[in-house]
Amino acid sequence: MSDLATLEKSVLDDIAAAGDEAALEAVRVAALGKKGSISALLATLGKMSPDERKTQGAAINLAKDKVTQALAARRDVLKSAALDARLASETIDVTLPLRESAAEAGRIHPLSQVFEEVNTIFADMGFAIAEGPDIETDDYNFTKLNFPEGHPAREMHDTFFFNPKEDGSRMLLRTHTSPVQVRTMLSQKPPIRVICPGRTYRIDSDATHTPQFHQVEGLVIDKGSHLGHLKWILHEFCKAFFEVDHINMRFRPSFFPFTEPSLEVDIQCRRDKGEIRFGEGEDWLEILGCGMVHPNVLRACGIDPDVYQGFAWGMGLDRIAMLKYGIADLRQLFESDVRWLNHYGFKPLDVPTLAGGLST
Repeated sequence: MSDLATLEKSVLDDIAAAGDEAALEAVRVAALGKKGSISALLATLGKMSPDERKTQGAAINLAKDKVTQALAARRDVLKSAALDARLASETIDVTLPLRESAAEAGRIHPLSQVFEEVNTIFADMGFAIAEGPDIETDDYNFTKLNFPEGHPAREMHDTFFFNPKEDGSRMLLRTHTSPVQVRTMLSQKPPIRVICPGRTYRIDSDATHTPQFHQVEGLVIDKGSHLGHLKWILHEFCKAFFEVDHINMRFRPSFFPFTEPSLEVDIQCRRDKGEIRFGEGEDWLEILGCGMVHPNVLRACGIDPDVYQGFAWGMGLDRIAMLKYGIADLRQLFESDVRWLNHYGFKPLDVPTLAGGLST
């Protein structure tokens, strides 16, 4: 019994001295493993007499229980100490900013946003959206729009022409979205009320011109259409787009082959420290061209000008995007600079809307 007490004390001292779980496991194997010291004592019970087995067995099992409890208690202490050490070595700075999710990192391009704003405003006025191909025929792009032969816009310095076909005709990249108006008049009977947004192409490149740009044109054909209707539509559009209660507009005589009379439209503005404010001030800024559809265009599209008349207008989406959102150089819109897009772009779930406010 004295030897058992000495063995028990020795094992308990080894358990208390174990510095980590590996050392503790070694003590457990040495005491309770198949060839362990306490396991060896339990194996001798079979050779004892019943009386010896009764007394010695109880003492050995009691020692085994004490060792088992001591192992469990020490293991909990070592696990807790290991966790504390890990927490101390892997401290997280919770003051660091949270990284944006992939959905939040994306941005809607200002041109896409202005495209949506313009479509929404005109849709609210009852306009449908008409679309057409970027590659057009000379007939739809020029002839049916009353461009005479030899007009400068037909020449190579303004228009991107494709190589001639076998019959001598040449396709081209449309120079305006007016061919969509032609296609609409050829496919629909009046009354017609559409806008035609899309890409257009001209051989021109500087701070305010790019070879590929965007336009939105509008067309109304009816029996009683007149310039008063046109003025009201443009006035309401400018108020909604630039978010002002009132804006003065100035209509100046001009010339376009496809309208008669033709007008240039200026809007009231104030220039101050590099910014432009609309609806106030004493300055004027040209923003678009418009006019009554020329009778020759109506005839070319199968509409009787003695029965119907209409008006049309066109403006650059890139231009009004620059004016509204303070973009200084048109070329920046097409440079695919992510830093620029992060500054001027809109989050997908936080875009301006006509109902919620275009500038929110």
